[in-house]
This record gives sequence, structure tokens and C-alpha cells, in this order.
Amino acid sequence: MSNIFKIAVLPGDGIGPEVMKQAIKVLEKIQKYIKKKIIIDTYYIGGSAINKFDDPLPKITLNGCEKSDAILLGSVGGPEWDYLPLNKRPEKGSLLKLRKYFNLFVNLRPSFCYKNLSILSPLKEKILNKGFNIICIRELIGGIYFGLNGRKGNGKNEYAFDTETYSRFEIERIAHIAFNIALKRKKKICSIDKANVLQTSILWREVVTEISKKYKSVKLQHMYIDNAVMQLIKNPSQFDVILCPNLFGDIISDQCAVITGSIGNLPSASFNQNYFGLYEPAGGSAPDIAGKNIANPIAQILSLAMLIKFSLKEEKIYIKIKNAIQKILNLGYRTKDLSINNSKEKIVTTDDIGTLIIESI
Repeated sequence: MSNIFKIAVLPGDGIGPEVMKQAIKVLEKIQKYIKKKIIIDTYYIGGSAINKFDDPLPKITLNGCEKSDAILLGSVGGPEWDYLPLNKRPEKGSLLKLRKYFNLFVNLRPSFCYKNLSILSPLKEKILNKGFNIICIRELIGGIYFGLNGRKGNGKNEYAFDTETYSRFEIERIAHIAFNIALKRKKKICSIDKANVLQTSILWREVVTEISKKYKSVKLQHMYIDNAVMQLIKNPSQFDVILCPNLFGDIISDQCAVITGSIGNLPSASFNQNYFGLYEPAGGSAPDIAGKNIANPIAQILSLAMLIKFSLKEEKIYIKIKNAIQKILNLGYRTKDLSINNSKEKIVTTDDIGTLIIESI
């Protein structure tokens, strides 16, 4: 087994390079705790790659990712590239292609609320007091985003279509991942579908139910997507592991982020069958604040922490980073997006937050 671990770093667009810089600072600090030597190679992706290579996912980036042991990705996109055809824009032209190329079929997005930031959540205090710690597991390379689509006809007869398909195999493999994760948590899964309307959801429910019989200690619940978004607002504490097809997972995972109070605090991880991982923040590239040194780097740093946990198998270091973030928040340090106009707050820059986290590890 090699003593070297290679990370392909893709800073992205907007605030991406700024917050990635903070994650790399953290990585340099914790290198001494990691058994393997970390090697970082940086590549263009998204809008920055379009500007340099006229391609949101150039071959040099793809080749670099292939040679790596994990990918640390920043946010991509922005209005600068909205003039391009949809499949050439940063989001679809790089993110969807990257997911498909590496067969990253499972996406994990944790959702939790820091107690001292709970006032930022849109939820009522009595709901927040119950607490919640949810992990949303989203099937990432199937469904409507990758199905047949197009536009036909002219004038009043013009129409557009998007097709959703799911195979038994695709549902089985994501379900096994979800049940195995549930075994290490509260042994509860809520599977999301629209089985009262959609054929793909009927198959989804049937297959997930079949797989559940192999995990008898895990309690399985099915819930329609429309009810699920309501229940997340009314009582998020009822959920532990949420399993979703691609489209519904996109909706649910973003809602899970919003109820925490700030999408800027949440990471995500995507894997293939070999557990090759891509790690990225849940939020966007925020081009309106790019270059101002006020962006929140916590989600990017936590994405690095997930890489350390899942790809490097260093659980203790993952916990060190999480604890360091909690410590600086407890001390009142905030980037502007986390401000609640409290006299105890200390509003600091992107660079400052990174440095404070490093000093607390």
C-alpha cells in the first residue's frame, strides 16, 4: 500500500478559490497527524476552465482527477457564463460530467445545526430545541437529470421533455449504501418517492422494501416527496437517514441545508462503487462577494474533513476539525453571513476564520 495520497484540488469559480485556500491551510496543519504524505495538484474547472481552455472540464483536469486518490472541489458557475448553451455551462458541463465519468452514484450530505447559530434557522425555537442530525443520501447519476431530454415542434406546438428512468440495479446499490450507513447511526431510514403517481417511484419503493429485508434491525419508512418537505419543516428530529432518487434528493438536501440556518456551513461527499470520493461544499459560488474576503469557508473546510474521514480513514482528525470549528463559533467568531447582530459577535474575514480554525486544531 502506497504511503502517498494524492488529492486533485479544483478551486472553481466565484468564492471557490478563496475558501479553498482556507481548506488547504487546514490540510497543511493536520498533515503531521496523517500517516500518509499528502500531495496536492490544482486544476481548473467550471467557468475558470472555460475562460482558459474553452471547456468547463478540460482533459488536463480529468486526467489529473484520474491520477488522484480523491477530489476536493470548490463551487462552480456564475452569471458570467449564462450566455452559453446549457450543456456548456459550468454546472452541467463540469459537475454532471464529473459525476458520470467517475460513476459517483451516491451523494452524502449531512445536516445539523450548531447550537450557537440556531437563531439563523427559519424554524421555530420549540422545533430546534428537539435537535436534528440528518444525513441525506441522494442517488446522483440516474433519474431525470441524465435521461433523454429535448425540445421539439414550432410555435404553439413546441414542447419540451425530460425523461426519468431507474433500473433495479441503480436502486439496489444506493439502497445498500443507505442501509449500511443507517446501521452505524440510529437504524432508521426514510425513503422518499412519489409512488402514488410515478412508475419510477413504484419500482424505487418496491426495490428499497426488498433490500430492507436484509437489514432487519433497520426500521424503514416510505414518504412521498410533498409530505417529506412539510415534515422537515414541522419536525426534522424525526429523521435520521433520508434516501432519495436524484431529483427528490436535490430538493430535500437543499431544504435540509436551509433549516440549519446557513448553507455555507455544510459539506457533501460523493462516491462510486470503489469509494473513490469527490468532496464539495453544499453552497454556490456566490460571485457577488467574490474577492471581498468575506465568504464563509466552513463548508469547504468540512468537505476536506469528510475527505479525511472517508478517503483517508482518519476519523479522529475529522473530529478534531469539527471540534475546532465549534470552538471558534463558541468564541463568537463569524463571517458576515453568520452575523445575527449580537454584541458578542466578532465579525472576521475569510482568511481570519481559516487561521482561527487552524489555531484551534
